Amino acid sequence: MIDYLIGADGGGTGTRVRLARADGTLLAQGGSGPSGLGLGIMRAWDAVQHAVAAAFEAASLPMPLLERMAIGLGLAGVHNKQWAAGFVAANPGYAELVLETDAFTTLMGAHDGAPGAILAIGTGSVGEALFADGTRREAGGWGFPAGDEAGGGGIGLRAVSHILQVLDGRRPGSDFAADVINHCGGSRDALQVWLGEATQTTYAALAPIVLRHAADPVARAILDNAAREAGDIARALDPDCTLPLALCGGLGEALRAFLPLALAGRAIAPCGDSASGALRMLERHLHTHR
Repeated sequence: MIDYLIGADGGGTGTRVRLARADGTLLAQGGSGPSGLGLGIMRAWDAVQHAVAAAFEAASLPMPLLERMAIGLGLAGVHNKQWAAGFVAANPGYAELVLETDAFTTLMGAHDGAPGAILAIGTGSVGEALFADGTRREAGGWGFPAGDEAGGGGIGLRAVSHILQVLDGRRPGSDFAADVINHCGGSRDALQVWLGEATQTTYAALAPIVLRHAADPVARAILDNAAREAGDIARALDPDCTLPLALCGGLGEALRAFLPLALAGRAIAPCGDSASGALRMLERHLHTHR
């Protein structure tokens, strides 16, 4: 018997879960570190388990046996079928497990399961659309560094490329460049160490610095480029603009001011987030397979 339902959203920055009773009654939420599959299968499961434990603690409930719980997850990296299969195979004991991309669960949460489109900009960037006939379309989300151009990782990567040129004397310095250099260690030697250890999450941590310096021409160009990439994703999903479009993710609202006016004007706030979408996805799966 399943007593509890878990909806989980995991990416390169963090993991969030929603805890509900089997009848769908929401109880609490919890959070932990990143659980994108590109960071490793066991690291992803550890983050999910810590977030689940945090949710039960927030609900003042003892942690039950995993066999009394069902979990639905939307995780970054699920497009890699090898990673996804490895994650499912490492299930620590949940009675039911449904795994999808974080783009799909974001879509489910944003429009409460109804047809629509989402533009999700966080550590990475991806768009997904669900049409009335049940078909889906996705754009972006190819992963860092080759893709995810509109996301925090891509923004940070371009900021670091700029400071390397500043340190060489190939570009003039600025307050913006100085702040990025200081964040990355403050010297050439420290920056070499930083580069050797940097991940998408590390690069994404630079995005707030770029946003703070939006008046700087270089920072503004980086943000304008990210916004153009986001606009391209939205157009690829729904060229005729027939679907409601929700702007999602930790950087979604922050980038709104840089989006093309037509796109910014039609973008609405999401009804719910990816964790709530994962919960809805799980409920539908359980209802269908009863």
